[in-house]
Amino acid sequence: MDEEWITSVGIDLGTSTTKCIVSRLRLARKSAAHALPRFEIAERRLAYESAVYSTPLLNRDEIDIAQVMRWLEQEYGKAGIRLSDIKSGAVIITGETATKHNAKQLLHYLADRAGDFVVATAGADLESLLSGKGSGAERRSEQSRGVVCNIDIGGGTANASFFRRGRMIETVTLHVGGRLIQLTPEGRIVYVSEAIRPWLRENGFHLQVGAAPTYDYVRLIARQMSRTLLDFLQGVPSQGRLLAVGRVPEEMPAIGEWMISGGIGAMLGAVPPESMKETAVYGDFGPLLAAALAEECARRSFSLIRAAHAVHATVIGAGMQSTEISGATLHLTPDMLPMKNMPVVKLPDDDAEAAIRSGLQIYGQDSCPPFALFIPSRRNVTYDIIRRLSESIVQGYLRLVPGCAKLVVVCENDMAKALGQSLLLRSSGALRIVCIDQVKVDHGDYLDLGEPIRGTMVPVIVKTLVFSGS
Repeated sequence: MDEEWITSVGIDLGTSTTKCIVSRLRLARKSAAHALPRFEIAERRLAYESAVYSTPLLNRDEIDIAQVMRWLEQEYGKAGIRLSDIKSGAVIITGETATKHNAKQLLHYLADRAGDFVVATAGADLESLLSGKGSGAERRSEQSRGVVCNIDIGGGTANASFFRRGRMIETVTLHVGGRLIQLTPEGRIVYVSEAIRPWLRENGFHLQVGAAPTYDYVRLIARQMSRTLLDFLQGVPSQGRLLAVGRVPEEMPAIGEWMISGGIGAMLGAVPPESMKETAVYGDFGPLLAAALAEECARRSFSLIRAAHAVHATVIGAGMQSTEISGATLHLTPDMLPMKNMPVVKLPDDDAEAAIRSGLQIYGQDSCPPFALFIPSRRNVTYDIIRRLSESIVQGYLRLVPGCAKLVVVCENDMAKALGQSLLLRSSGALRIVCIDQVKVDHGDYLDLGEPIRGTMVPVIVKTLVFSGS
């Protein structure tokens, strides 16, 4: 078999909207006929793109799981696919929807009924990474000298990701979004998120449920929120910390080019609303926030690049599935395999501690191991390089991941046996180790590792989040 087509699905349940995309991926053999089979994506076709729906909720704290499943079944029908057709994909729950009481229950439900997915609740950092890839910011940074920043603004949060030379170097998330203030069709307040009340008070704004603020008053809030967001990302002293979600970088990277994606990004070029009735067309102040942000961007002398994809940036594609066989020289601790759905963290240099810290920020420590470390190809692999790598990995892992004694390392070079033995030696037996080689993955991929074949090879399924244009 030299070629195969597979079906891939992407599903995004965000704070305010839900959408689904189906892709067809052509896998082609890239290895010689006499070598072990290795496949790569040779072509990707967008087969179906759903309309954008409101995320179904039972109330402010619960997702309507039954309605999600009915919607998904209808979308599969419209796309002309069956559950058995789906070989890979991604379900991403983002923004405030990820904080609902039954978000995890929905993920497990989907895992059983929507196909063999990479299933992940996107935390703020992971959501920033995904939207930065989907918007085209990551690719743009490969062609730019400076840092490219993408801000994905949806219903509940603004996720900013900073890319340099194709690599994400920083993220930050703020409570800035269209659904944070919700309105009746007449413009009366029905909801104000508690997350923005400290910022509102600090700026002298007073919003009460049931009140009917004027158009100029809500416009002033939108304008001030836009200024706070842009000032904060430019490193200008502001009240952005009052809106920040989680960790705040000590220093913002100097931004060369900007992109804005998400639902608010998609509305930047729209005709601005001129009344509260026009503002409340989606039941929130999103249109006015988009208009205010567009005005504020125009006032500033920075380079704003049009996002390749705005509203579908976070998950515009879905997973691919390619099965590879690891190299035959590896290091395995018995009974550690199989493992499924391990995210990949790339180790670009010898600073393993920085890579491990970055991986923990994105994926957390709920799983053991929390991720697999990937060591990309190096020109020369010497004993000294293996010694330095193993020392750096063991010291960083034991210090930053103290509750997990399992370590998985994937190498592109043929070096797994030597590196695995060195890791075992330097951990003094404190770590159980899987170290495989001749497998190429990337930051953000997910891995399934099967049971060893004849004890010398490991079947590897690489699930890569695939984005349009990639």
